[in-house]
Amino acid sequence: MKQYNSLRDIRTDLSNGQVTCKQLVEHYLHNIKAKAELNAFLEVFEEGAFAQAAIIDQKLANGTAGKLAGMVIGIKDVLAYKGHSLQASSQILNGFKSLYTATAVRRLLAEDAIIIGRQNCDEFAMGASNENSSFGPVLNADDTSRVPGGSSGGSAVAVQADLCLASIGSDTGGSVRQPASFCGVVGLKPTYSRISRYGLIAYASSFDQIGLITKNVTDAALLLEVIAGKDDYDSTVSQREVPAYSELLATDKKYKIGYIRDCFESEGLDAEVKDSILAVKDMLMEAGHQVEAVDFPYLDYMVPTYYILTTAEASSNLGRYDGVKYGYRSENATDLTSLYKKTRSEGFGPEVQRRIMLGTFVLSADYYDAYYTKAQRVRRLIKEKTDELLRSYDFLILPTAPTTAFKLGENTANPLAMYLADIFTVQASLAGVPAISIPVGRDANGLSIGLQLMTRSFEEPQLLAFSNYILDKITVEA
Repeated sequence: MKQYNSLRDIRTDLSNGQVTCKQLVEHYLHNIKAKAELNAFLEVFEEGAFAQAAIIDQKLANGTAGKLAGMVIGIKDVLAYKGHSLQASSQILNGFKSLYTATAVRRLLAEDAIIIGRQNCDEFAMGASNENSSFGPVLNADDTSRVPGGSSGGSAVAVQADLCLASIGSDTGGSVRQPASFCGVVGLKPTYSRISRYGLIAYASSFDQIGLITKNVTDAALLLEVIAGKDDYDSTVSQREVPAYSELLATDKKYKIGYIRDCFESEGLDAEVKDSILAVKDMLMEAGHQVEAVDFPYLDYMVPTYYILTTAEASSNLGRYDGVKYGYRSENATDLTSLYKKTRSEGFGPEVQRRIMLGTFVLSADYYDAYYTKAQRVRRLIKEKTDELLRSYDFLILPTAPTTAFKLGENTANPLAMYLADIFTVQASLAGVPAISIPVGRDANGLSIGLQLMTRSFEEPQLLAFSNYILDKITVEA
């Protein structure tokens, strides 16, 4: 079977009788088995996928199929799917099966998407390389000696390697956008609160957002259209109406765009990444868009602020995994205190333990004001400055990541170097604004380079349309 790069092509062949949903499932299952060394999937729902395919093939014949009929999707191992294992790639949830389905997953199924499996990720979505999974690292399909990015590395590789058409991941500080950049696919983090978090395992609740990984902007728009919107199960979700994103992708406007000067002057920015992003900037200027350099004075404060706040929230959120209620329970415990200690020290991996301890430290009575309170104030400054810039400019553009995919093990001994991989993605997370990574080139080693765009809150129609415009223009000029 040929490789499909969009749902539109699949729907065309489904309507012409050239393919069936069952054949699509067979195709992706074959690829998953053939490329098992990539370690993208922790579990494949073969029986369930075939059962869904049979139902949807009948719906297509009857003319009653939903918007996503023919789309085979993988879900990151942080999203609940009733009756299926849910582990956050951690041993602490070993043996746990979800008792309910996440709102986002339920909405996918309601529109006849086929869920093919759960995907590997950094443990509890904590990582920038997908090397922190207790099930081993995911490998980048472009070069298996390199990381796919994290934490949604399995989700990005699955789309990159044609193991499914699209993936649903989560983005706390760049966990959809950075792996999308490393794997040459599209990664969208919507406005905070645009998608219900009901059924998403919590890492840092004021940052966590479900995101989308696809091969093109059109599919991302359609998926957002399906899963966004109010939800009685999530009091923090936005009550705003959801636009028909997939019908708003045409644009002929001339935009005002700011590129953050401080990012391009950063010492850690790879020269080839810099040149690729600046080439897009020049292309936009030649096309008649107004592109200007802007200053953002808080670049050096973003990563420390992000990690203080997210580790604080993680230390609170992960307190529920104690060996008493569900999941892993140490067999070496002798009393209640040792049960807590041994279960958590044996069940959590090193990076999760590190972040819990950091978070507990910054929340402690002696250091709360010095670190946590101060970080909250800086977050407010970052948000206010970002919003101020976005009142003057339609978009901010910058690299998604400072480098292309780095080697496996290259940064594991240096947590600070690993954390700095998030330097360009955490701004949108701290400010709560939507951001997208789109592939705009490759370096001399053939590794993908991603361009990141940010815009005002709830302006996803504009963000998606302009991203689609840039990709179309790059394709035409290539």
